[in-house]
Amino acid sequence: MTHAPESARPQKPAHPFVALRHKELRDRLPLGDTQDFEDAARGLIASRVPGAVTAADGSPVWDGDTYAFLGGEAPDTVNPSLWRQSRLVAGQGLFEVVEGIYQVRGLDLSNVTFVEGDTGVIVIDPLISTETAAAALALYREHRGERPVAGVVYTHSHVDHFGGVKGVTTQEDVDAGRVPVIAPEGFTGHAVAENVYAGTAMGRRAAYMYGAALPRGVRGQVGAGLGQTTSTGTVTLIVPTLDVTVTGQEETVDGVRMVFQMAPDTEAPAELLIHFPGFRALCAAEDATHTLHNLLTLRGALVRDPNAWSKALTETIGLFGDRTDVVFASHHWPTWGQERVVRFLETQRDLYGYLHDQSLRLINKGWTGAEIAERLQLPPALENAWHARGYYGSVSHNLKAVYQRYMGWFDGNPAHLWQHPPVEAGLRYVEFMGGADAVVGKARGSFDAGDFRWAAEVLSHVVFADPGHTAARELLADTFEQLGYGAENGTWRNFYLSGATELRDGRFGTPTLAAAPDIVANLTPPMLFDALAIQIDGPRAWHERIDIDVMLTDTGARYRLRLSNGVLSHTAAPQKDAADVTLSATVRSLASLAGQGLTAQGLERAGVRAEGDVSALGRLAALLDPGDRDFPIVTP
Repeated sequence: MTHAPESARPQKPAHPFVALRHKELRDRLPLGDTQDFEDAARGLIASRVPGAVTAADGSPVWDGDTYAFLGGEAPDTVNPSLWRQSRLVAGQGLFEVVEGIYQVRGLDLSNVTFVEGDTGVIVIDPLISTETAAAALALYREHRGERPVAGVVYTHSHVDHFGGVKGVTTQEDVDAGRVPVIAPEGFTGHAVAENVYAGTAMGRRAAYMYGAALPRGVRGQVGAGLGQTTSTGTVTLIVPTLDVTVTGQEETVDGVRMVFQMAPDTEAPAELLIHFPGFRALCAAEDATHTLHNLLTLRGALVRDPNAWSKALTETIGLFGDRTDVVFASHHWPTWGQERVVRFLETQRDLYGYLHDQSLRLINKGWTGAEIAERLQLPPALENAWHARGYYGSVSHNLKAVYQRYMGWFDGNPAHLWQHPPVEAGLRYVEFMGGADAVVGKARGSFDAGDFRWAAEVLSHVVFADPGHTAARELLADTFEQLGYGAENGTWRNFYLSGATELRDGRFGTPTLAAAPDIVANLTPPMLFDALAIQIDGPRAWHERIDIDVMLTDTGARYRLRLSNGVLSHTAAPQKDAADVTLSATVRSLASLAGQGLTAQGLERAGVRAEGDVSALGRLAALLDPGDRDFPIVTP
């Protein structure tokens, strides 16, 4: 796992204003309530020793032992509520949910669940990386016996719920019908598209969101609220063999009866919940966890629908509430007791419903997203529920997301319709405020007074106007650091501290690759063509015209790709004119070409045959402009 160099580690203490706010928060919070700690520890069978997981070459992909510092009272450099959450989430090991259902927690951002059948075990959500998934399965088998994997279930289309699948089973066993892979309808398309289309930018921002490159410690990364951080191993994908298409659909695998509830457009565009009647247990996937979740993640994504989310949980309660004695999810710890289960689900439901409904009420009164986020408060019953606090999502950015979902980026004020981009705006702001030195001097006064939000805004203008202004960079880094120390939300803290790291030590890379080979290999031909079109450097391609035919020998399908006016389009309609070059490939070999390159050697390695003017492929390749996995975020 990549960590920031020693010199990048924050060294400043908490500002007195931050320390005071934390004391006030400690006085308000019911820190004497230990129910979550009891639930998080319940059923522990054994922890993995050591807590680190390595790749085949010995490089670390996960190290839970780096969170050993999370004990005792919260230091002034960490929000006491986030400190509590991180202590709970960092717990690691094999846990019994009920007899026959087991979870390994604390070996990745997410949990993996093992449900025992007649002869084998069903694996639910096999983590991000093959290495962590294999380690979790080994821990389970060490204490529960060498049961074969009898099936796999993906609850939804995010990588932390499928990426480690080849650590628990093989493509050969799935192809042979020995291991069914069950997922909600539409899973593959959403899983692949999210990690490829905007995967480079989302992966870059995820490096800040999860703080994967930050040092662990009381002045660094303490967790991400949903889990501690992301593993950095090998991401894989096996395409589902059985789709769940309707609520109420039942499947039995190895004697285990599962009743599914479809929950599309909630936490993920393709998501399902699972009830196990024989265990009186409910897997809530990621629709009910011990945090307010994201309606729009800081890494970027499509805005989620809180209305659909709330309604899905209402349906969950009606379908399964009186038949469930424990609810568990693919993050955090279970909740036991039928009354507690229903109360937990009701509170989670009301949380998303309130954010949705009240946002729209205020939108229709003329409030903007920023105004709603600043002024709308949760009712006391939600505000005081530990599992409704904003450790991963936040009330602030979720309310802005609701506004964005319905109203878009424009708040209706024409002054905001055509604003300058950051560098041009920064130059003008700094000039208006008397020059960079004057702005930094005034910002230092704001910093000293504890007005870190304003200091960050004005100093950011200086950094974009004059990236080499040392005093501005140093003070902005200090400001981000204090904002990070004060954040209850784990991902906000990571973003602030990562921003400070960039300012102090430069860009630190992106630890994870979103478009892993297994994901790219499962692009459909149209999705592959779209992924290629996204990379075309439009201005350089304005005057180029290229026609390419693609013939798929295993399906009989034929596509025409046409580059014109800087746009690479594709169609399956018959064409009258001849193409410049024709490619013959199978679906799988065409997908593998994406990783080989449009050269003679790449074609040969991928097993793709080309006829015609092969130089046309070279002209197309020369116009590709792939993303930058190391682009700056807080500097121009």
